[in-house]
Amino acid sequence: MTATAPDARRAAGGFGDLEGDPFIRRAGRGFVQALYGAVRAIKLYPVENAAVQKALGDLTALTTEILARESELEFRIAGEFLFVNSTRLRLDLDNYASFSHLLTLLRSSGVGVLTGAAGPTSRDWLVLLSLLQAPVGDGPAARLESLRARLAAANVTTFDVGPAGEEEADREFRARSKEAAKRTYAQSVAVTKDVINSVRMGRAPNLKRIKRAVQGIVDQILNEESSLIGLTAIRDYDEYTFTHSVNVCIFSVALGRRIGLTKLQLYDLGLAALFHDIGKSRVAIEVLQKATTLTDDEWRQIAAHPWLGVLSMFHVRGQQDLPYRAMVVAYEHHMKIDLTGYPRPVRPREMGIFSRIVAVADAFDAGTSKRSYQSNPASPAAVLAEMRDNPKRGMDPVVVKSFVNLTGIYPIGTLVVLDTFELGLVHAANALPEFLSRPIVRIVADDRGNVLHPGELVDLSERGDGGVFKRTIIKTASPEQYGIRVGDYFV
Repeated sequence: MTATAPDARRAAGGFGDLEGDPFIRRAGRGFVQALYGAVRAIKLYPVENAAVQKALGDLTALTTEILARESELEFRIAGEFLFVNSTRLRLDLDNYASFSHLLTLLRSSGVGVLTGAAGPTSRDWLVLLSLLQAPVGDGPAARLESLRARLAAANVTTFDVGPAGEEEADREFRARSKEAAKRTYAQSVAVTKDVINSVRMGRAPNLKRIKRAVQGIVDQILNEESSLIGLTAIRDYDEYTFTHSVNVCIFSVALGRRIGLTKLQLYDLGLAALFHDIGKSRVAIEVLQKATTLTDDEWRQIAAHPWLGVLSMFHVRGQQDLPYRAMVVAYEHHMKIDLTGYPRPVRPREMGIFSRIVAVADAFDAGTSKRSYQSNPASPAAVLAEMRDNPKRGMDPVVVKSFVNLTGIYPIGTLVVLDTFELGLVHAANALPEFLSRPIVRIVADDRGNVLHPGELVDLSERGDGGVFKRTIIKTASPEQYGIRVGDYFV
């Protein structure tokens, strides 16, 4: 492996440049698929099986091709991204399963970078991939050291494995992604405001503009979802009507991607989610914003918004092309899977998967947002636990479980009190499944109560001397109680 090639490439094309060398982009994607195929074959079949031998042969041949052209092979992970020789590989729905599996596999073994030189053989790949799938050690750092020792014991010297590390270019890329997410979010809120106000005044909204906004959300989720999901934690009280629809759209698209929907299906799902509460534009504002208990008549007005949304969308569809699925979601998103809830169906039916997804996203965002009648909303973790553990909520348990896997047990924006007496805001779910209860948090107050900004990011799965976790969550708390403005840390 040469030390100067990556540096030259970064200087010429930028670290992680999607517009880099076409050969690396093509060969890199092929390498990831071949690596994933070999991992799966080794896990499913004996070593002598023809499928294992073919997978290892394909992987070795592709590795040789890259080394012949580049004189190096560097496979690296940074956050949710995969890089081959400093070129970031584009994540789309066709390779989502392979990307996610490899990210989890490498993280669980403490591996952040894998470099190859002098042409690894099929045996070398077999040893490495077998060891990766059987990590030894307590924590990523210990597992990485164990992996190095076992590779040496097996006389495999063609690989070098190292820990994950964030370079300056990684931070620059994340900053660009965050700015793109902020633009996408702001544009989506503006479009939603225009839609609701147009329907309220009897005008047909600009559906092309709405579709462009949904496409922006889908593309951002496919490219780098964490920045956009992080913005949902802001939950602007004054703009709730509009930000709620955008948040539900973001959560729904991210959840739809997790359960395997195609890109076109994600567009339809996003559009349906953005329109799910359109019926509220036909409900009197004083009723929507009433802070005290609703009268029976006022409740009937609120409960009518699902079918009022269908009527509104029929009006739009009469002038522009609007998928019927959006109408179905508007009608069903307050139903329960046993068809209680509202409105009550007049004949037997089964809720569609889009409606089940939007119902979960809608309930989570509504339950965690401050509104006229909900001045002290529950913490995101408490709302999630209620959705998961209370069958009376009537949500699809499979969809809820997928949502928990998306957000983690402590969703983004949750304020947690640590056993070190520090306060932390949950920044991201831990990528390792066994550490769902130990997210990545940003320390926003030290052990003396001093508020910090922007604060340090820490991984709650990190261990200190003796294998003891450095920090552990004691409880969740209200940000207002400690004078913490969640939005200050996500914009």
